[in-house]
Amino acid sequence: MNKTIAAFAAVATIAASLAATPANAQRGFGAAVAGGIIGGAIVGGAIAASRPAPVYVEGVPPPAPGCYWSRQRFWDGYAWQFRPVQVCG
Repeated sequence: MNKTIAAFAAVATIAASLAATPANAQRGFGAAVAGGIIGGAIVGGAIAASRPAPVYVEGVPPPAPGCYWSRQRFWDGYAWQFRPVQVCG
């Protein structure tokens, strides 16, 4: 969160410094492009540095009485893969 606030403050500072310069048709576009690139790099870096949201992954359920889990090999069209299979009996 602190990095995001710092990024927005940096972008606002750059935007304010670019807005304070006199309007000139020859230099305005280049300054806008430079400010956009710098601001995008700062905000993108802050987003990339943030941690992803936690994800819930459900585990394999316990086997029924008299059953067990085994790995079964199968061909998926490209390579041999393994999957868990419940064997009862």
